[in-house]
Amino acid sequence: MSETQNNTSDCGSMLALLLLRAWLGLRAVLTGVEKFADSKVLQVPLLDAQGKPDSSGAMVEVTQKFYSLHSYHAIPDSMKDRFSQEPLLPVFLTTPYYAVLGWALIALGIAVLLGLWTRASLFLMGLLYVSLTVGLILIKQDGGVSWLAIHVALIAIALSLTKYNRFALTRT
Repeated sequence: MSETQNNTSDCGSMLALLLLRAWLGLRAVLTGVEKFADSKVLQVPLLDAQGKPDSSGAMVEVTQKFYSLHSYHAIPDSMKDRFSQEPLLPVFLTTPYYAVLGWALIALGIAVLLGLWTRASLFLMGLLYVSLTVGLILIKQDGGVSWLAIHVALIAIALSLTKYNRFALTRT
């Protein structure tokens, strides 16, 4: 292969890894941040066509999303109930797992985005998704298992491209 073809191939592989890092990192960060989301219902005046409060004084309920540390929930309560009924997922394992899940997603996502110890960050992210997969297999959530399998495959592809790692804070 000529030098020009090799450089073009390397550039394409570098860009592929950069795109994978961006997607995987953003996916993990935003998924982690969403674990701190909640909503509240507000009563606000009904607005007329001009955007002014309706003359009848009618009120409507509006749901407003917000984020706070006090709103943290690793998984929905309905899913937590299903996990609690699974004998292979004892409380002494799930409680600390739930406590760190959101933080781990955010930390790993940021590390992958910035290129901090890219191989290790990607590998740990893959292990995290594998651990999530185990839980979904046990409660028979095959759709979620499939989605996580795609994530793991993307991480495996990114790991295979790490020799082209550029635009990273660390090279390993």
